[in-house]
Amino acid sequence: MKHSGVRPGACYAAFVEVLRSSESLWNASRIFLARWDLSPSQFNLMKLLYDSPDGLTQSEVGRQLIMHRSNVTGLTDRLEARRIVTREDQAGDRRVYRLTLTQEGNELMRSVLPRYYYVAEELWSGMGKTKARQLAVEMSALAANAERLAVEEGGVAR
Repeated sequence: MKHSGVRPGACYAAFVEVLRSSESLWNASRIFLARWDLSPSQFNLMKLLYDSPDGLTQSEVGRQLIMHRSNVTGLTDRLEARRIVTREDQAGDRRVYRLTLTQEGNELMRSVLPRYYYVAEELWSGMGKTKARQLAVEMSALAANAERLAVEEGGVAR
């Protein structure tokens, strides 16, 4: 097969670095959270609930974590078995469950979060908060472009 003559440029190199960085950050999170027997996905669900003391529905969690409801169910099952999360019927609709952290879940988050925030700050040591804020804006724009392109290619926006 003959190539069209298009060569990868700076945007492709940046794309590869974003993917590589994402994988490295996920792996570092996995290793960091293992001491509490948590996966990054479990921690992310718990962080959402920690920030929402009144709880969230499984659908709300799925939208915010960008994952299918069935994956939220599996995460919830594992955390519920550990008595970290509770799942209660939503008033007025038995098909909808509201998730909240238990007292144990809140205590666990109060233990994990200071260390997690410290590590997040350390990741940026030598680069500065201004650069971190700028990158957050740029990554948000990159994610929006990725969603737009996925839809244009016939996919479904998350």
